Amino acid sequence: MGKFIRLKKGFDINLAGKAALKLAVADQPDTFAIKPTDFQGIYMPKMLVAEGDIVKAGSPLFRDKRNEKIVFTAPVSGEIVEVNRGEKRKLLEVKILADKSIDYLPFTKYSVSEIPRLTREVVQDQLLSSGVWPNIIQRPYGIVADPAETPKSIFISGFDSHPLAPDYNLLFKGQEQFFQIGIEVLKKFTAGHVHLNVHSEREISPVFSQAKGIELNKFSGPHPSGCVGVQIHHIDPIGKSDAVWTINPYGVIQIGKLFLNGVYDASKIVAIAGSEVVDPQYYKTYTGASVKKFLQRNLKQEHVRVISGNVLTGTRIGKEDHIGFFDQLVSVIPEGDQYEFLGWITPSSKKLSFSRAWGLFSFLNYNKEYILNSNTRGEPRAFVQTGVFEKVTPIDILPTYLLKAIIAEDYDEMEALGIYEVIEEDLALCEFVDVSKHQVQSLLREGIDLMLNS
Repeated sequence: MGKFIRLKKGFDINLAGKAALKLAVADQPDTFAIKPTDFQGIYMPKMLVAEGDIVKAGSPLFRDKRNEKIVFTAPVSGEIVEVNRGEKRKLLEVKILADKSIDYLPFTKYSVSEIPRLTREVVQDQLLSSGVWPNIIQRPYGIVADPAETPKSIFISGFDSHPLAPDYNLLFKGQEQFFQIGIEVLKKFTAGHVHLNVHSEREISPVFSQAKGIELNKFSGPHPSGCVGVQIHHIDPIGKSDAVWTINPYGVIQIGKLFLNGVYDASKIVAIAGSEVVDPQYYKTYTGASVKKFLQRNLKQEHVRVISGNVLTGTRIGKEDHIGFFDQLVSVIPEGDQYEFLGWITPSSKKLSFSRAWGLFSFLNYNKEYILNSNTRGEPRAFVQTGVFEKVTPIDILPTYLLKAIIAEDYDEMEALGIYEVIEEDLALCEFVDVSKHQVQSLLREGIDLMLNS
């Protein structure tokens, strides 16, 4: 029987520009890209294609040199038109000029009755060779799952509490069978539970309410209640020697399509949202799509920040760049490079703030939607002991001391203070409320990398 967890700590950021619940008709982007930088733990990707090569959806593009079984494949068919590299020839992006009609590389297709009889080895080989495997993330550290590991449990978050989060009822409508098959496949990797977590006060999508063979847990409370790391902490906490796998609902559905249809189906619905979008709505496309056609003639102004993902944990991209592998949201907000005299201290009813001192009356108008830009209103300085981090972190750790331990590179203290329990998204709110203006998420990843390489 599932659990009910009531969270009180956290903070909801209610931004203007939520996507209307309608699916727009638009021309498909010309190019799609897969970026190794979207995947933690993949430090040395090995290219398997070159510019000018023709690929099908599901064709290998590159693999992890440390674990060559983990392959990253093309989301669409077409021509490799660009392989972008950065400093020291670091692979940044593999760009594909897409065909008008997608041609799929075939994989083994199974009937619904055959799937329960498949072994772990069979399903693992298909997941690895198809490129679906990178959807599975391993805790601790938030890296692409190691196929050699056996997780004690698997977690799926059935709701998103981030700002401008897309509606899961629309994203996954009609995908019940594929989701269920994905669950059946995932159960072959663990002797523990597959946990599916939903929000107790929101409408539960039929994709989740009809799922079988899972532990259905209910959460309530503000963000970060939808972050899977917070959910793991309250359901099945992670120890040093533990392995817990996580996967988002889209990845589960993609597994189901792979085994029932025999193809790597990277089609997805993405939300284009934010205060600077003329018509915030949903579009059907494929993983790694260019945002160019979605933003053309759809911006209120040109001086904006485009973010692949949400405003707390997403990645800044250009107006012609590509959506990240895990993202089903593009957020567009005003660029925050205009100087505001005493802007950091001037009270205003138009400002959203966790502190009642700065966002005058914002705490009294919970449902108000705010237009926020990217201005941090200050520069990094010494940590100020305010206790505010603990108020937005519904996990039993001490974030301030953990971050200080990372700066000091104190491995024992990092371990004792809970670094195994968190990744960037779990402490993203700390960065938002930090009066010291530290890049909390980057600092946390530095600590995780230290532990990984120790």
